Amino acid sequence: MTTIGGCPASTPRQLTRVGDRLSFVYLERCVVHRDANALTAEDAEGVRHIPSATIGALLLGPGTRITHQAMAVLGESGAVVVWVGENGVRFYAGGRALSRSSALVEAQAVAWANQRARLNVARAMYQLRFPDEDPAECTRRQLLGREGDRVKRCYAEQAARTGVPWGGRRFTPGDFSSGDAPNQAITAAAQCMYGIAQVVVAALGCSPGLGFVHSGHELSFVLDVADFYKTDIGIPVAFEVAAEGPEDIGARTRRALRDRINTTGLLDRCVRDIQNLLAPTGTDLPDDGDHVTLLSDRGTEVAAGRNYGDRRESQGDTLAQDIGVQDVLARDGVIW
Repeated sequence: MTTIGGCPASTPRQLTRVGDRLSFVYLERCVVHRDANALTAEDAEGVRHIPSATIGALLLGPGTRITHQAMAVLGESGAVVVWVGENGVRFYAGGRALSRSSALVEAQAVAWANQRARLNVARAMYQLRFPDEDPAECTRRQLLGREGDRVKRCYAEQAARTGVPWGGRRFTPGDFSSGDAPNQAITAAAQCMYGIAQVVVAALGCSPGLGFVHSGHELSFVLDVADFYKTDIGIPVAFEVAAEGPEDIGARTRRALRDRINTTGLLDRCVRDIQNLLAPTGTDLPDDGDHVTLLSDRGTEVAAGRNYGDRRESQGDTLAQDIGVQDVLARDGVIW
């Protein structure tokens, strides 16, 4: 019998595409463990099995405990784990990227490191959210002002559409109960959207800290991506839930947002949006296996698994005999 510790890690070809996964699964007051390559959630009502490879984000609410083996299989599956406290306090832990290519994170780093390119990506992000406006000549300060005005307008429009009384966005960080029903729903929706954005950013292998609008935080790019869908998904769902009543509003918002994410195909859309923003036209983004090269002068790439020492090169030795062990190490994720 194969033990849990003996189960092999999934290969890139075996991992489920992020667009085909459940957006998120929320658990509370249970013990999360592992059975082969599935998760188990045990509470007073029994044990439920959850296929780990189908999870985008696992939200762990109050009263949950999770084992080391469960975290290991989530990491192998490329899932994201989000601890959600009763007062909205959260902690992120990301799994490995589903993509084995560094092309997208390299494109992100190049765009981020150049001030002009960084501003151009910020403008493209704004136009992605508000396609009826042209931000081509906007400064960063103008972008922030326009974004603030559009979000305020969205709050007012959704309040009028749903008939929910709205006195403005008022909440105390870390104190979920301090806001009224619509503010609590908006906070709950935002927390879920941060988890969804983290799922896609981690799956694509992007750097969560290299933001183009947000800055100075380890999840700056995650916050950027979550904002893409604030006005057309997050805020409308929050007001619709608040219109139904204030009872158990956090849980109802999560369920409603999960359904909306699945029906709108948000995960696939998010993948496309990030790739279109960061990858130059014609950039190849392979994700079918490990592809390791070495950087040489003037940006050229040379094959890995070879010895480029001067003595060997001068002899014209291609070192074909030396590659075997290094190829195996490369396939197993070890860079030699």
